[in-house]
Amino acid sequence: MELTKEFYEAAEKSFDSDRANTVAMNAVMNNGLKKSATVAQTAWDLPHTYSISLKQGDITAQKQSGRCWMFAALNVMRYDIIHSLNLKTFELSQSYPLFYDKLEKSNYFLESILQTLDEPTNGRLISYLLQSPVGDGGQWDMFANLVRKYGVVPKDAMPESVPSSSTRDLCSVLTEKLRTYACQLRTAHAKGASMEELQSKKAEMMDEVYRILTICLGKPPKTFDFAVRDKDDNYITEKQITPLEFFDKYVGWNLDDYVSLINAPTADKPYHRSYSVKFLGNVVEGKMVRYLNLPADMLKEAAIAQLKDGRPVWFGCDVGKCSSREGGLMDLDAYDLESLLNVDFPMTKAERLDYGHSQMTHAMVFQGVDLDENDKPVRWRVENSWGKDAGKDGYYVMSDDWFTEYNYQVLVNKKYLPAECIAEYEAEPIMLEPWDPMGSLAQMQ
Repeated sequence: MELTKEFYEAAEKSFDSDRANTVAMNAVMNNGLKKSATVAQTAWDLPHTYSISLKQGDITAQKQSGRCWMFAALNVMRYDIIHSLNLKTFELSQSYPLFYDKLEKSNYFLESILQTLDEPTNGRLISYLLQSPVGDGGQWDMFANLVRKYGVVPKDAMPESVPSSSTRDLCSVLTEKLRTYACQLRTAHAKGASMEELQSKKAEMMDEVYRILTICLGKPPKTFDFAVRDKDDNYITEKQITPLEFFDKYVGWNLDDYVSLINAPTADKPYHRSYSVKFLGNVVEGKMVRYLNLPADMLKEAAIAQLKDGRPVWFGCDVGKCSSREGGLMDLDAYDLESLLNVDFPMTKAERLDYGHSQMTHAMVFQGVDLDENDKPVRWRVENSWGKDAGKDGYYVMSDDWFTEYNYQVLVNKKYLPAECIAEYEAEPIMLEPWDPMGSLAQMQ
């Protein structure tokens, strides 16, 4: 169909025939789409009150970085430290895992390049690997691999730096270097270099990556002194403890007890099956990213069971859909774009995944839930990592319908799952392609 003069005349006539179009045009041109479409009633229908509400420390801020998955994981862990030591608040270092994630991701990327030397440079796989070799985003299993290898430290043992709080320049420099390295390794292979020679070149490259990271983020501590005062002014101290010792003593999790549940209702991913994603990871020798795909109601049941037991829940969602920073609302009725624009948006959750309109973009923490008289969820209390000015004092409220449509992942302890689900999770995973939407990394800033 050609867009002719007759098309424009008919379209303009149709537009002018309904005065609501002119009203909408004036509102949007002066206020923007979202503000013009905001539904005031939604805030009244979603109060920040809950039948189950856990008490957390001060809200955290990832600033201009995509470390939400780290912040969310550390926020879940610090909850245990705060309550076990009777602290008012406490924060674990987010710069510490950032250093090792960038280092390990660089190594993982270069190993992936060495595994794919005979793939065409303009093919889909190499193009995908080169797209974002060392971005800020990540998945729970990637964080767990870092903790297994490097432990965790208090924030004052490795504080923030300008590059850790605003990672764009660091990511840009590392990305350019890694693409250069990929070019050099593939060129050397084409000229007949042996794998031994390529690995030697890679070792030199990793030395440069370490130097860049240390200049930008500082040297991660090998040991440190830990000292805090609890609510009763008791002094708690530990001298020259290692990061792994600190994790074992003050967090004390068995990381293997935690399972990632996803809700991906697409035809290519049957429920009650285990999945992983090719070329997705950070620590080469670490455990693979693994999910169990279940109906949304089963994710909710597991998350509620953990919250009832007084434990927060890490989760991943598409935070940009139907959500507002003002007041911290996550609700399908937050905006009425359909009425404003006189159109509809009928895609299902599965269709949005299949057609690239939605995927996991951000990780946060459930710190509560409001249950009705039938013990069913009405709304969820969400701890974000965008500072106190986002949402209501840093917290968001999520309607249960929003959870169904835009929440994709929850992390729960195995003890809150039926035995058959654990067996399904531990079964040989179906390997998804690297560009599958379930391979997306939480990194919303």
